[in-house]
Amino acid sequence: MKAAVAFVASLFAGARAGTVVWSGDFDYYNSATDFNNWSWANQVGLYQYYIHGSGPVTQYLDVSPSYKNPGVDGEQNGLKLSIDQTSTWNSNFWRTELIPQTNNNLGTGQKYYHFSVKRSSTNPPLFSYEHQVVFFESHFTELKVGISPNQTQLQWCVSGSPKYAVDFTPDVWYNFAYDINFSGSTVGLWASTGSNPLQRVYAQTSASTQTNSADWHLGVLAFNQGTATEDWYFSGVYIETDTLTTNLRSGGVPGNPSTTLTTSTTTTTTSPSTSKSSTTTITTTSKSSSTTTTTKSSTTTTTTTSSKSTTTTTTSSTKTSTTTTTTTTASGATQTHWGQCGGIGYT
Repeated sequence: MKAAVAFVASLFAGARAGTVVWSGDFDYYNSATDFNNWSWANQVGLYQYYIHGSGPVTQYLDVSPSYKNPGVDGEQNGLKLSIDQTSTWNSNFWRTELIPQTNNNLGTGQKYYHFSVKRSSTNPPLFSYEHQVVFFESHFTELKVGISPNQTQLQWCVSGSPKYAVDFTPDVWYNFAYDINFSGSTVGLWASTGSNPLQRVYAQTSASTQTNSADWHLGVLAFNQGTATEDWYFSGVYIETDTLTTNLRSGGVPGNPSTTLTTSTTTTTTSPSTSKSSTTTITTTSKSSSTTTTTKSSTTTTTTTSSKSTTTTTTSSTKTSTTTTTTTTASGATQTHWGQCGGIGYT
């Protein structure tokens, strides 16, 4: 009986509490080169990938089961993200960052931004310089290392001011959820280590909460002047709404908004003597099909007879049905091209 009760309790403990509005599950990517499929003209996948250096994508990103947090349920791959001397994106800062690719509104009501982060004793951060980690464009909340009062600690900041800190030990997974009430303009923090469930570590505090849903940076911006490569690891990345899930879970690949099929229908009707057309356009991020046009014509003959002559008048009615399928992508959130941290005009 006790075993049965414990089993049922474990099911409830593992259940998802909130609704996932965006998933950054790295199982979507078979290899680092898949991130290159995204572009401004072809916005596919779970992430926008454009904040990086001039090297190949494999120099800055990699996915593998060995990079994931073993405590995150439902995810096979984690991400290794690297910065080095070549990753100076339109600045002197070292930076490699990913942005959510989604049409969903990530900046309204109650949202929880989940992620896990780790460092290794191999290619560690250079703690003598500030690092901004997993931040919003306005920096109303973020993690930092390399800042006072303790440069080697992982510090959670609100508007640049440290509120919570933990020793950033090599090969330990640090799990976080930014607890953001966009309507109430407050932010709090949930945290844990390893496979432990999240616990509240900082209550809601006032903040200028804002996002255009395309300016949450999963990655690292460093004020580096060093020479050595740094490796950072991420896992369990997703955003949920309304209620927090404290157990460590993946956001999941199925149901991601950037792969949702969107259908719109437009019908135009004219007088019988001209034409009637119906057009259906289907837009999807990953599927395409052929274009088929079918035309049917009919001819009606009307004869009018008088005592002097016979006149025959022929009218034609054409009915055209066209189905057009185009392969494009979700437009993504409304971020200006290159509009991140001084990136305007970057080529």
